Amino acid sequence: MVRSLGKYPHNKFVVLGSCVGLITAAILTNFLWASTYRSLFVSSAYPRSLTPNMKGERQELRLGVDDEDDAHILEWEEVAEAPVGRLDGAAVQIGNHLYVFAGYATIDKVHSHVDIYNLRSNSWEGSIEMPQEMAHSHLGMATDGQYIYAVTGQHGPQCRGPTSLNFVLDIQTKQWSHLPPLPLPRYAPATQLWKGRLHVMGGSKENRYDPALEHWSIAVDNGKAVESEWRSEIPIPRGGPHRACVVVDNRLYVIGGQEGDFIAKPGSPIFKCSRKLEVVFSDVYMLEPGGKEWNVVPSMPKPDSHIEFAWVVVNKSIIIVGGSTEKNPVTKKMVLIGDVFQFNTQRMVWKTIGQMPYRVKTTLAAYWDGWLYFTAGQRDKGIDDPSPKKIMGKTWRTRLNLSP
Repeated sequence: MVRSLGKYPHNKFVVLGSCVGLITAAILTNFLWASTYRSLFVSSAYPRSLTPNMKGERQELRLGVDDEDDAHILEWEEVAEAPVGRLDGAAVQIGNHLYVFAGYATIDKVHSHVDIYNLRSNSWEGSIEMPQEMAHSHLGMATDGQYIYAVTGQHGPQCRGPTSLNFVLDIQTKQWSHLPPLPLPRYAPATQLWKGRLHVMGGSKENRYDPALEHWSIAVDNGKAVESEWRSEIPIPRGGPHRACVVVDNRLYVIGGQEGDFIAKPGSPIFKCSRKLEVVFSDVYMLEPGGKEWNVVPSMPKPDSHIEFAWVVVNKSIIIVGGSTEKNPVTKKMVLIGDVFQFNTQRMVWKTIGQMPYRVKTTLAAYWDGWLYFTAGQRDKGIDDPSPKKIMGKTWRTRLNLSP
């Protein structure tokens, strides 16, 4: 026989307990959903174990090591800020100097000078004016250690047209000279010196959108072309702008990039930029000396673009910092990344070795005396929003010691 505990009081407590339980469950569910959503959103650009501490001027980041058991602490340090912020600028490193060219100040204003950063003394040491006819953004660029070769690119702000004109800067005299113009103008082509020839390939065509496949080269010596015309070379398998182009062990690598870009709005008197579909990819191609075709090598850990000057070579590894990846599928906004990637060219293996203080595209990288540097570019809106916002002039560095 079951003992009765009283009819009405029992029901009141049951109802009250049920309500409290439901409310508690709802709060707990909402908290877990919000936490999960935020974690997933943040991890789209920052792996959970690599999320940076954004407080203060120095950020400590935990490095994830793909194929080793140990881990390291990477500490970023803010150093001398550039005289101006710039987006879609260009840069080359010669010894302990980083030469930083052109770029957007805003969408309606472009720079037409070169700033010089002394990595050894951590100071910016004056500037050099550029020729009036030279491109202001989306340039191709390479150096032989004394001469800087600047090719093609966009002349003017917004989404103006490209130029086929090419220039050479002698860093000793700070004087400019000309190279023969390209057969066709291009936006942000992959550019590098290789085997005594200046190679220019891919980029976007004159309409700023269609990917180009052409690959040209011209022999150069002591800052001068020794041929009167560009020579056709093996076309790049996949065209498009904003790619890293690197030589390691006499092999030519073309890394990442995209197909498509903003275009000028039809009929706009100021060539106002208009968004179109872009496809960002992770493809990597390699051309060997005497090779008859491009080799496909392992792809990047994720699609990455706007990295044409965001790379350095350390112990035969290619290090790439930041960039932009596939667009947000809902908002269609560009998504920036803050990853630091390493490509070991001896083992043909990629891995993510850390994170930057913030996500940023078209940053300009250098490496000196064990320090990895980056400056300029366009950063994210904050840790919870990877879309682009402010054009930066800040400069950062971190210790980076890699085994051969």
